[in-house]
Amino acid sequence: MKLYRARVPQIAHAVIERLTNDGDIEVAGPDREEAASDLVAILESYLHRDNDLREAVRDEMERKNIPYDHYGKVKGAIAEGWGHPTGDEVDRFLARQFIENFMISNFVGEVYTDDRELFKKILDVVASFDVDERALRAEAEERIKNVKEGSVERQDALNRALREVRKRHGLT
Repeated sequence: MKLYRARVPQIAHAVIERLTNDGDIEVAGPDREEAASDLVAILESYLHRDNDLREAVRDEMERKNIPYDHYGKVKGAIAEGWGHPTGDEVDRFLARQFIENFMISNFVGEVYTDDRELFKKILDVVASFDVDERALRAEAEERIKNVKEGSVERQDALNRALREVRKRHGLT
């Protein structure tokens, strides 16, 4: 799962709304915004750490002169060393963090449902915000099909088109 900063508040509010409306947690009306803010902080913390990871990967690859096609391996090794989740682990990590937060939050009055059920529901909500990256890339590539394959201009055009597509979909 790729987490977009623009979606962070939406995810946090959706989790609080779903669990409150389903009767899994008790959050008083005035406290819903604060409870969602706690989840936003968790999501932002993850994004900050993920950004630090990307920088560490770039630095490591530059320092050791590793070719770009090894990016995934280097990122995986560093992430494992840091204990930082990537890929399919991200949504499960966030769900566990949210549940831990509910247990200690001053804004969640009571938790009525067991962790396993909360975990499933949170995963459902988070998954509903997942973005099909392949579809975004295909849409961007469709916009630049007149630019010569393999050229620097094509890569620049693709990057611009991806930014435009992500912006149009409300991801940036």
